[in-house]
Amino acid sequence: MKIFIQTLGCKVNQYESQALASMLERLGHEICDEPDGADAVCINTCAVTAKAVQKSRQCARQALSKAAPGARLILCGCWSQTEPENAAKLSPAVLFGSGDRAALAQAIHDMDRGGTVQNIDQPFRRRTFEALPAGSTQHRSRALLKIEDGCVNFCSYCVIPYARGAVLSLPMEDAKRAAADLEAQGFREIVMTGIEIASYGRDLPGHPTLEDVTCAVCDAAPRCRIHLGSLEPRCVTEEFCENLAKKPNLLPHFHLSLQSGCDATLSRMKRRYDTSLFYSAVERLRRHFPNCGITADLITGFPGETEEEFSRTLEFIEKCAFSAMHVFPYSVRKGTPAAGMEQLTRKVKEDRARVASALAADMKAEFLSRQVGRTLHVLFEEQEGGLWQGHSENYLVVQSEGTDLRGRILPVLITEAGPAALRGVVTETN
Repeated sequence: MKIFIQTLGCKVNQYESQALASMLERLGHEICDEPDGADAVCINTCAVTAKAVQKSRQCARQALSKAAPGARLILCGCWSQTEPENAAKLSPAVLFGSGDRAALAQAIHDMDRGGTVQNIDQPFRRRTFEALPAGSTQHRSRALLKIEDGCVNFCSYCVIPYARGAVLSLPMEDAKRAAADLEAQGFREIVMTGIEIASYGRDLPGHPTLEDVTCAVCDAAPRCRIHLGSLEPRCVTEEFCENLAKKPNLLPHFHLSLQSGCDATLSRMKRRYDTSLFYSAVERLRRHFPNCGITADLITGFPGETEEEFSRTLEFIEKCAFSAMHVFPYSVRKGTPAAGMEQLTRKVKEDRARVASALAADMKAEFLSRQVGRTLHVLFEEQEGGLWQGHSENYLVVQSEGTDLRGRILPVLITEAGPAALRGVVTETN
């Protein structure tokens, strides 16, 4: 059976999609890159925003319209977990939630036996981490390694804890073996991902920390670049920075979960830090990792956000001088405490998102301009418009001329900074 898998949302979803694809291939199925002519369409859905839910529905309909006549629909992921009744309205042949990918693969394999298979997970009853094959969704040089699942922060705007359940962690020995195996397969970079990796290990014997497992993975795959996923600023302690700075293969790029630069707004969001703690984390990272990239997420127009609070946020993000930001207007999520708060108008939310995005673009341009004259080490991934393109250690897009550079990590002297990418010259090819 030819199966098309489309993934929405975070790197965890990407990881789980590639694992599902691997299991289906082992069962004898063909995974295709496009829906055209597919016998089945699998949408790994996202529920983080109302827009993500809408896109999940749209992707299902669009993919089916291009697939073979009579193609079957498969839905899984966070939207089908949190809103199974609504997901069922699309008449999927298989409807799963956010857990048990092995059972999902078997259900897809058995689809032709007729009937609808529905298996919505009960995430808060999970007791063990679901081990899945690690790898890459696009057979590239970068692989994903999921080390953690679940979140118990219960921020007032977020449905993800209800979709993913309590924190579950991949045992350290398993993480080390997986990293070593990915290196042996030829991957050049490993992204350590999870729903809330700062909570790694709280469920394991001895309570190892994110710092512990990161150091272990760095040592287990010394020829791979190791890239950390999104971090809570609370875990960025002096000891965390000191120990990780000793690992030469850890990438100096850190994505910190910010959401607001105003303490009053952070309090309404039920975030577990304030701007003082956040800025201390930024300062520590820059002290221990010179020229590191620091990126962040920002939500604009959260319920109750005044003009003064938004102004404080703008002042704070400018103070942090991020190398890039993801800016989102607040999206109401049914079932969360924030959904019952007094809402701002759509225009206010979107206007503020545009203002914050413009400031973020200026900060990115400034960071890019500071790279001119430096030599960065770039993992080249693809050729586009006659130029090879990849990411530097501080996670900037770098373009250069060259021959057959895919999958190679090479030093590049940066000669030019554009609005979104750098240009440079490869100085060594050995």
